[in-house]
Amino acid sequence: QVQLVESGGGLVQPGGSLRLSCAASGFPLDYYAIGWFRQAPGKEREGVSCISRSDGNTYYTDSVKGRFTISRDNAKNTVYLQMNSLKPEDTAVYYCAADLTRAPLFRLCVPKWGYDYWGQGTQVTVSS
Repeated sequence: QVQLVESGGGLVQPGGSLRLSCAASGFPLDYYAIGWFRQAPGKEREGVSCISRSDGNTYYTDSVKGRFTISRDNAKNTVYLQMNSLKPEDTAVYYCAADLTRAPLFRLCVPKWGYDYWGQGTQVTVSS
C-alpha cells in the first residue's frame, strides 16, 4: 500500500520544540522531493519547507527560517521537520507530500504543485 504517514504532532508551549516525521510505505522516498505544508483554521494551506530528491537542497518559507529544519533519512524512508522556538502562529495541521520531480524548490514548495502523494496530516498546537 502506497502511503505517507505523518506523526509527531501535539500540544507544546511557546518556545518549545517538536519533531514531525513523514514515513513512506510502498515507494522509495529518496527518489522524491518532499514538502511540508500546514493549514491553520480559516486559512489557506501554505508551504513550510521542502527538500529536493537528490542533492539535499532545502527551502523554507520566511516565517520559519532559522527555527525549522527539514531532513531526510533514506534508510528509514522518512523525512523529518524539526521545529524549534515554536510560536502560537505555528498552530496548524501539518501535511507532508511527495513528488517525483527535479523542479526547483521555490516552484514546488507550494500546495498547488501536483504532488503524487499526500499524508493525512498531524495537528500541531502551540499554546500556553
